[in-house]
Amino acid sequence: MSFRWRYLSESGTEQTGPDETFSDQTEAETWLSDEWPALAEAGIDAVTLLDGDSEVYGPMSLHEG
Repeated sequence: MSFRWRYLSESGTEQTGPDETFSDQTEAETWLSDEWPALAEAGIDAVTLLDGDSEVYGPMSLHEG
């Protein structure tokens, strides 16, 4: 399967975000560690990691603290 991020608003509704896919979980997490500040600035409040259509974990807040 391929990994991707689901982007969520503060209310938990799905948001539009980068349409990136990754071959493994580590690659997806590395990308997020670089990109989360820009995602948060663009109005994304949380993310959920997906493997195909299955949730791996999340939602995870993009806000510090």
